Amino acid sequence: MVKLYREGSHTEEVGRALLSQIGELAQIAGWIASDAGRHEEAERIYKLGMSAAWQAEDRTLVGNLAGSLAYQYSNTGRETEGLTLARAALDQTGEDAPAKARALYLDRVAWAHTKAGEPQPAMRSLGEASEAWEANSVERESPQYLYWVEAGELQVMESRVYTELKRPLRAVPLLREVLARYDATHTRELALYLSWLAIALADANEPEEAAATAQRVIALSADIASERTAERVKVVLHRLEDFSDVPEVREVLDDAAQETQKGQRCTA
Repeated sequence: MVKLYREGSHTEEVGRALLSQIGELAQIAGWIASDAGRHEEAERIYKLGMSAAWQAEDRTLVGNLAGSLAYQYSNTGRETEGLTLARAALDQTGEDAPAKARALYLDRVAWAHTKAGEPQPAMRSLGEASEAWEANSVERESPQYLYWVEAGELQVMESRVYTELKRPLRAVPLLREVLARYDATHTRELALYLSWLAIALADANEPEEAAATAQRVIALSADIASERTAERVKVVLHRLEDFSDVPEVREVLDDAAQETQKGQRCTA
């Protein structure tokens, strides 16, 4: 697509359409690379997409790509950069952006504040995201590439913020509500969402339920190739170590340790 744009002959209108397509493809490719743990590659792809979207004068697409890169920054130890870029992504789209887009970008700002250790701004951003979402049904149509943004996904982000802020009484009901109606064929997402539920249950001093949920996370993660889900399994197991004297938790930890040892022997 990039080669077609650079070397082909086309009208200005077709050129903008090609640039938008480059931006949308970069969003997908960047997400795949990021999920696989190839963060430098993902950053390069996201920035390529941002450049293309900027040239196409598609501010909403610029904001989407910038927000995705900000999300990666926030999750990989670059919290200050993540917050700066998440705010810039929101500001870039402006007040006239589609409501669905603003809700998503505000949720990313909330997450960036959370990872930066700023709970009050995070909570405010969640409230603003909720207000933006409520306007979604009466606002103009959102871009097709935001098809996946729906109420359940925004609830998950909200619950993850609450979990990270150690507010399990808010996080657990939200996650259970989403998971009760979630499509079980979406294995990767289900594993991720359950991992947050396991952490929130542990924070709520419900180790037995946390252990049962952790077992589901581990079982689901074993069948998918995702660096992110693998990392979440490690986070969950680490959190459960605080309850290692609980039999149900001890069983999960011992089983995980045995699987790790087995894997090490196979690769030796």
